[in-house]
Amino acid sequence: MRVGLVGAGSMGHTHAPAWKSLATKGAELAGIHAARATSAQELAQEHGVKVYPSYDALLADVDIVDLCVPTDLHRAMTIQAAEAGKHIICEKPIALTVEDGRAMIDACDKVGVRLFIAQVLRFVPQYSTAQAVVASGQIGDPAVIRLTRAAYQPRKAVDNWFTDENRSGGMILDLMIHDYDYARWLAGDVKRVFAKSARAIRPDAPGDYALVTLRFVGGAIAHIEGGWAYPPGFFRTSIDIAGTGGLLEWSSDTSEPMHTHLAAPPEQQAAEVGLPPSLETETPFDFEIRHFYDALVNNTPFLVTPRDALAALQIGLAARESLQTGRAVTIQQEAL
Repeated sequence: MRVGLVGAGSMGHTHAPAWKSLATKGAELAGIHAARATSAQELAQEHGVKVYPSYDALLADVDIVDLCVPTDLHRAMTIQAAEAGKHIICEKPIALTVEDGRAMIDACDKVGVRLFIAQVLRFVPQYSTAQAVVASGQIGDPAVIRLTRAAYQPRKAVDNWFTDENRSGGMILDLMIHDYDYARWLAGDVKRVFAKSARAIRPDAPGDYALVTLRFVGGAIAHIEGGWAYPPGFFRTSIDIAGTGGLLEWSSDTSEPMHTHLAAPPEQQAAEVGLPPSLETETPFDFEIRHFYDALVNNTPFLVTPRDALAALQIGLAARESLQTGRAVTIQQEAL
């Protein structure tokens, strides 16, 4: 299958080599289209592929579309790709509203193409291993889940759409969507959400920090910590799952024998967006894209369904509403 990559930012640079690694499986990275032609040209030259002058031109020449574009563009570009008969992998979150997410899913279902939302956390070895331990019953029923995702605020020299909540949903949605999806994978549907954040109190704060509490239908609770408040280059994650029969813990701080965090590292040392480091020869993004491609070729289920992604979005939107009202928000358990 021929793959067209849309977007040449941080995620475009992450997805492109993952697609190139699948050449022996029959996946061909055909080319790249991006809003900034110079960025597309640089990434295309790096991987020896062509630049498409328009999204329409890309759609006419590929079988799969990989959307690494700002969240506010997901709905329109996904529907256009579906109507062109292309399978789609789209970066998280699925959309900015449940209505938009449903429209994307319906458009794909209508014409019989497949939609995969790139919730990469399910493909991080420590996280997938922890979920397997929980699913096996080794620590009993999940009771209290604590998840941390702490990084620096994304920075782009041009068009830093991450800091525009109308385009990204802000940290509470763009960054923390990973942990909403993961917590739901561990403990099932969420019925109530309560959130507090620095920017909800001080909109002009230079960074953001949030705590989101989830109450699950099954009775478990989760405390999710998110941060865009650290020095450039900093990225920390952790898992703490207390069950009725045991405790499971992991922290990225323990992955390496020594850590050095400088207050102000040289600008070129930090990427535009904080990404978790990988000590493996293959990254979670490689695992994720291989899973997507294999599921297409073999017609097997995705580990993350579009409706899983929609449920994670629903949690994030409830967290945003809680920030605005100062109250817990109950999620209506309607069919997604």
